[in-house]
Amino acid sequence: MAELTPVRKGHEFDEAALARFLAEHVEGFAGPLRVQQFEGGQSNPTFMLEGASGRYVLRKQPPGQLLPSAHQVDREYRAMKALEHTPVPVPRMYALCEDTGVIGTKFYIMEAVEGRIFARPMMEEAPRDQRRALWRDLVRVLAALHAVDYEAVGLGDFGRPGNYYERQVARWTKQYAAARTEHIESMERLLEWVPAHIPPGDRTCIAHGDYRVQNIMFHPTEPRVVAVLDWELATLGDPLADLGYLCMEHNADFYGEVSLRRPAAELAELGVPTQEEIVAWYCADSGRERIDHWEFYVAYNLFRSGAIVQGVYKRGLDGNASSAKALEYKDECRNRVDRAWEIARRLDAR
Repeated sequence: MAELTPVRKGHEFDEAALARFLAEHVEGFAGPLRVQQFEGGQSNPTFMLEGASGRYVLRKQPPGQLLPSAHQVDREYRAMKALEHTPVPVPRMYALCEDTGVIGTKFYIMEAVEGRIFARPMMEEAPRDQRRALWRDLVRVLAALHAVDYEAVGLGDFGRPGNYYERQVARWTKQYAAARTEHIESMERLLEWVPAHIPPGDRTCIAHGDYRVQNIMFHPTEPRVVAVLDWELATLGDPLADLGYLCMEHNADFYGEVSLRRPAAELAELGVPTQEEIVAWYCADSGRERIDHWEFYVAYNLFRSGAIVQGVYKRGLDGNASSAKALEYKDECRNRVDRAWEIARRLDAR
């Protein structure tokens, strides 16, 4: 379970109003209500709610001025609600509140699932002999998500089929412009390179958008996924965008992470699969023979995640970040897009 703290300064809300909402909209809820905040998570603040009837999780928009199209907790709620009876494990959804008059922002209430969340993709907290199996199930669930019939589960209008990368580049270009604090040459070059190198073919599925170890809850003792969390960036999109995102840290060193950019023998010693193994597992699970243009999917995701962490840092400067660690991301956008530009130039040189 992720670390819990008292509700942090700037994130307080009317807990009595929340208790009234719970009593009215969450079947069986009984107080008194105790609220704590989860550490981590740089976008939508998340809270543990404890009452006489049990534990629940609240996820809400952050306070303050929000970037356009960001922090859409209503989309998170809708995605998980739709997936409730599919092979993709998600928490049970209890209630969505779009009335900002209750606690000041939109929010939703979901089941508090018991399990393990690992802070880093190395999964140091897990037994070494379990890590490979944990990663294997992580990939299995991703392929299962991409196989869901989005029309059948009511998500036919969750995004626009086709032109996924064009739309994503437009979105993150706009978000980056709103959060820019300095000139980063590699980012400026990527803003031109990425849309000019989109691979042919355009398959549409439910794309999680932030599928990584830190957003997955695993069984308390067994090497299997029990809940996929943090659906804020979910939409209808290309499945290989999710896979490229999952493999980013095999291609770049991220702030605060143990590097996965190391020889296969070293990864094997640590119980962590290589990028090539992850891709092979995904191909086996999704019925693919191979993945062409792989470097594009990695470079694209480093560009996109650079724009995301720049927004985190900007929220830290503005004082409304979900975590006190936001200001530590000062140089992380540059770090990621510099590496993306290296990969892009290598691809161009072929």
